[in-house]
Amino acid sequence: MPITNNLKRLIKWYEAVLEHPHKTEIARELRAEDDLFLLMLYSEMLGIPNPAYYYTLELYPYMIEEFHDWHLRMGMEKSPLSGIRCC
Repeated sequence: MPITNNLKRLIKWYEAVLEHPHKTEIARELRAEDDLFLLMLYSEMLGIPNPAYYYTLELYPYMIEEFHDWHLRMGMEKSPLSGIRCC
């Protein structure tokens, strides 16, 4: 047992050493991916045609909490959508 615990700790330490210099890059890429996803999700409401609009409707209740932060990051001072009041 102690050998496997030590090996797991060594693997976690090795992964931390590899990830450390790239944490900001990883966070930036994840945020860009989230922004693109939210744009796709709300694109029909913004006037951009979205062929998957019907399937993304189910995600609105889960993503509405992130909408405020997203539109502020995109440079919109107020919500561009009349149906969503967040500001």
